Amino acid sequence: MSARLWVGLTTLSALLVLFLLPNFVSAKNELVYVVPIEETVEDGLSSFIDRALDKAEEDQAKLVIFEVNTPGGRVDSAAKIAKRMTSSKVESVAFVNNEALSAGAYISLNADKIYMVPNSTMGAAAVINSAGNTAGKKAQSYWTAAMRTAAEQNNRNPLYAQAMADEDIDLPEYGAEKGKLLTFTASQALKAGYSEGTVGNQEELLTKLGLEDADVRYIDESLAEKVARFLTNPLIIPILLTIAAIGIVVELFSPGFGIPGFVGITALLLYFYGHLIAGAAGYETIVLFVLGVILCLLELFVPGGIVGLLGFGAIIGSLFMASDDPVLIGISLLIAITIAVLAAILMVKVFGKNMKFFRKIILTDSTNKEQGYVSNVTRVDLLGLTGKTMTDLRPAGTAIVGNERLDVVSEGSFIKRDSLIEVVKVEGSRIVVREAKII
Repeated sequence: MSARLWVGLTTLSALLVLFLLPNFVSAKNELVYVVPIEETVEDGLSSFIDRALDKAEEDQAKLVIFEVNTPGGRVDSAAKIAKRMTSSKVESVAFVNNEALSAGAYISLNADKIYMVPNSTMGAAAVINSAGNTAGKKAQSYWTAAMRTAAEQNNRNPLYAQAMADEDIDLPEYGAEKGKLLTFTASQALKAGYSEGTVGNQEELLTKLGLEDADVRYIDESLAEKVARFLTNPLIIPILLTIAAIGIVVELFSPGFGIPGFVGITALLLYFYGHLIAGAAGYETIVLFVLGVILCLLELFVPGGIVGLLGFGAIIGSLFMASDDPVLIGISLLIAITIAVLAAILMVKVFGKNMKFFRKIILTDSTNKEQGYVSNVTRVDLLGLTGKTMTDLRPAGTAIVGNERLDVVSEGSFIKRDSLIEVVKVEGSRIVVREAKII
């Protein structure tokens, strides 16, 4: 064999090895993605899970492990996450690493398999409204049915899922007597068939799944997603709207446009940004908000109030459109408006005269009698004096009283020119006369 032929065959073999090696490694080391589900469940988390599953499907991953540690959150957001999980072609495992309560329990039940670490818990999935109270019967019925369905689709006893959401189910053997919601420990979940096993850590989980040699990759939230999750938190929304309301109220007391107005507008923009990134709002809500602001500004030049009312309505409407929870937005707006009104009263009544900042934006001077200001001089000295009309009184006219020319008014009757009159009443600048009787 010639040296040239030998070099050619060697080169071809090397190329074939380089070409086939990635496929060989990929076949041996199957791809597994680990996705965290932490803190409060809201729309920002739903958007993140959607992106993570898109990535796993695109890369043809073998498995997605959802590492769950959440106290729960919004029902509608949990429903979005569950729907996306069940529609995915990639197998999923809920790895409960501490707690999966409320909405977290529902998300876990929608995974193909559940594994828990020792001392972890799962359950207590009652529906709580925005005021912190148990939701109405209609919402509770929907949620209980959703919990049962999530359990049934993975061949789990639906009674336990129902007991997690309905305190009327009596399961004393699991510490959930009537009046208490069911919360599984790791051992109880394994006994009830709600988990496939108890593992100490992620490495042990992979070994149990036969994927100890898998290519494990982590999908973390981007900075934008973390910000969106923070801004769409049910506790943060009222704070943002309150800051916006107070900023706008203070700006109304200020000449021009300053820091309070900037802070208020920034708070509103953060509200829309969070919901936009989370996927709850579309650009049409931003357009409606901008239109509302423009109409409110036009109100300064177009009298009547209708334009400003339409602008205010557009702004409020855009706030509701940006969220999937109108009750939360309604309560948040009520809180924001109440605090803003109280802040306005406080600024005017308490801080207005004592703070240098408010002295610049609030008028504190007044023209009072103590400082020598009077609106009119009451001529009580004219009472009882007589005079003569210079014009007809119809009933107002002019008369001479005590060598003074005065504007006077009769008691209502007509008095001819050059008639004798008497001053009978003085009310500020109003001098009332009547025709005097000649004796």
